[in-house]
Amino acid sequence: MKSRLMMASAVGVWAVLAGSALAEAPAAAAPEAPTEVDQVVVTGEKASRSIQDTVTSVAVTTARTIEREQIRDFYDVVARTANMSETYGKSGFTIRGIANNNVSGGGSAGLATVYVDGAAIPERAMYGGPLDMWDVGQVEIFRGPQSTLQGRNALAGAVIVRTTDPTPDWSFKVRGMAASGDDRSIALAGGGPIVADQLAFRVAFEDRKSDGFIYNTTRKVDDDALDTRMIRGKLLLTPMAAEGFKAIATMSHNERKSGYLYTYSRTDTPDYYDHRVTTTNSPNTSDITTDIATLELEQKLGQRFTLSGVASWSQVDLIQRYDGDLGPQTLSYGGQNERIETASQEVRLNYEGERLKGLVGLFHATRDADRKSASLTNVEFPRATLVSVLTSTLMGSVPGITLPQAQGQANAFANAYIAALPVIPVDYTSDAPELVETTALFADGSFEVTPGLSLLAGFRYDREKNTQSSVQTARFAGVYPTPAAFGALAPYVVLVNQFVGSMVAQAGAPSPETTRQFEAFLPKLGARYAFTDDISTSFVVQRGYRSGGTAINTARATVVPYDPEYTWNYELSLRTYWPQWGLTANANAYYVDWTDQQVSLNLGLNQYDYQVENAGSSHLYGFEVELAQRLSANAGWYASLGHTKTEFDEFNVQFGTDSRNLSGSEFPYAPHWTFSLGGDYRWNNGLVANLNANYRSKAFTEAGAAQDQDDRIADARTLVNGRFGYESERWGAYVFGKNLLNEKYSQYSRPDFAVALLGEPRVLGVSLEARW
Repeated sequence: MKSRLMMASAVGVWAVLAGSALAEAPAAAAPEAPTEVDQVVVTGEKASRSIQDTVTSVAVTTARTIEREQIRDFYDVVARTANMSETYGKSGFTIRGIANNNVSGGGSAGLATVYVDGAAIPERAMYGGPLDMWDVGQVEIFRGPQSTLQGRNALAGAVIVRTTDPTPDWSFKVRGMAASGDDRSIALAGGGPIVADQLAFRVAFEDRKSDGFIYNTTRKVDDDALDTRMIRGKLLLTPMAAEGFKAIATMSHNERKSGYLYTYSRTDTPDYYDHRVTTTNSPNTSDITTDIATLELEQKLGQRFTLSGVASWSQVDLIQRYDGDLGPQTLSYGGQNERIETASQEVRLNYEGERLKGLVGLFHATRDADRKSASLTNVEFPRATLVSVLTSTLMGSVPGITLPQAQGQANAFANAYIAALPVIPVDYTSDAPELVETTALFADGSFEVTPGLSLLAGFRYDREKNTQSSVQTARFAGVYPTPAAFGALAPYVVLVNQFVGSMVAQAGAPSPETTRQFEAFLPKLGARYAFTDDISTSFVVQRGYRSGGTAINTARATVVPYDPEYTWNYELSLRTYWPQWGLTANANAYYVDWTDQQVSLNLGLNQYDYQVENAGSSHLYGFEVELAQRLSANAGWYASLGHTKTEFDEFNVQFGTDSRNLSGSEFPYAPHWTFSLGGDYRWNNGLVANLNANYRSKAFTEAGAAQDQDDRIADARTLVNGRFGYESERWGAYVFGKNLLNEKYSQYSRPDFAVALLGEPRVLGVSLEARW
């Protein structure tokens, strides 16, 4: 009943906007000289169309917005976008409550992918990949499944980042910046013609260093220091000898050295938000290098056809080190070395007729990942497993003993043994290569039935081959309890020591190579009705998909298969433009039904005895409303409101010692409400100002039982940002601030340690820019 009411409220918002769109505006409200809004062209659906002609819910951040709001990285874009949120620190994001990796711990494929100039960025690069916004032309965030056009890893949506392309005219810009946390950077970009009107280039460079805000009192270093460098080159070829041909080649190199993926602060120290410290003695670092090369080709074939294609290659090298015990003792530590190489090719044929518009395409990609890890890990002693084994042994070896007697003796002995060996230290290594090959045929288009009504349809036939294996070693790295210290129970100590050794050895067994293949047909069907050239509505139904795969059970050293999961997405959209006011008012309302959800289950041997099963189902619904207006050539404002509600319908786990019922609980990092508001103004004397704010309601940080989630919360927060300064045609000087009100909030609190991931404090800075 609640679901229907909330869905009704979403549709109600859509209906209100539709009603206002169709009502006649009073003449007195319109200014004498209407101001047009900036034309925004969306390219992420494989065809260039205005945002008003795009029925998918898409939020676009333009180069103008990036500059005026001092947006420095992708997560600044996330913060200002309706129905988006950071997850576990700046390691990932959610779209409509669905995380880009997973919502229930299961599955290895992603649920949303970021594309940079046509190249897909692996999930592991979301923390330190090429996501800085210097010299970026546009960011498009598609909310809702994009499986028809984007394929693998697009069940939640897709993010399209487009860097600035070369132009036939000379232009350069340079920026120097300094901010809180001893943050300093220098950046430049520019280019022009090599051969007039035929060959042009553009280069971009940025170097940034920061001390951060978290000081390590044990190692006497800054734990979240940052050192990053980016260089990118692009060529644009439009030869006169080949009319209608265009080629864009891009190469980029990114290096980032920083703190570990999750850099915690102690919460048991005075004034811990303003004076952030950590006490780890082992390094917490991430070194990520990303190289990308793309080639985009386009050839116009007459007036209606365009043949285009893109080939991409990327390589991500990741080295991470972490302190597992989060303290000054050397109890637990580890690291990962990964190399992920991805190559893809796509060719498309677009048709642009009077009534029929659409495209067909072929896609192929390979992703070759080599993942190595090593750690010294303290495994919590599996008491329940020990008691079960001892009870069975006593029942089989002691004549006349009853079950209650055997359980009593087993519990008494377990207490004594675990007092001597509370955790099992394991020296562990793993080498887990994975190869994913994907091939797809896709199509998407619209047919104009009448001047107002168009039918929308599309599909994707997707085939995937997934090969994975694992070679593990595990060695007991502690000291076994001495049997002599247990008196008459000495024989049982020998038995349990052997049990511990066999459990560790089991984790070190090699796993055979496993290959699985998947096929999926993903349809899309809908209709769009245009009331006028400026007002339209649509309804679309489409299927979303995430492939199955194999997961490594660390404790048992096995590779476990699991199947795909699917969604059906039902979506209403409204697009309106009011030229007399220079105003756009757009809205989308959606409902998603999710089945065969990939869920991570514990089998009971120990805390690492996990595997993935298709054991869940859920639903979600909500809406987005987005407004933008140019009041004049000097002033403009925007606002967006997002609502989402997620709920597990079936997540009742009874497997081994894992007994959970998550039915009725919500997805992690799925805030019910997001809101943003901003505006800018330019005075005729050159002074400029921008002020913006974004709000995110509280969100649960883990997928747990409904009654347990209240203790696992990311705080609600409101961030106010601003940029003020003076600019002329050639130069500008600015002061800026992030989180101007110094909002204090936590992204995640560890239940086992007095540490948390804290939101960024107030940041104040200055920047100088020149352009010519």
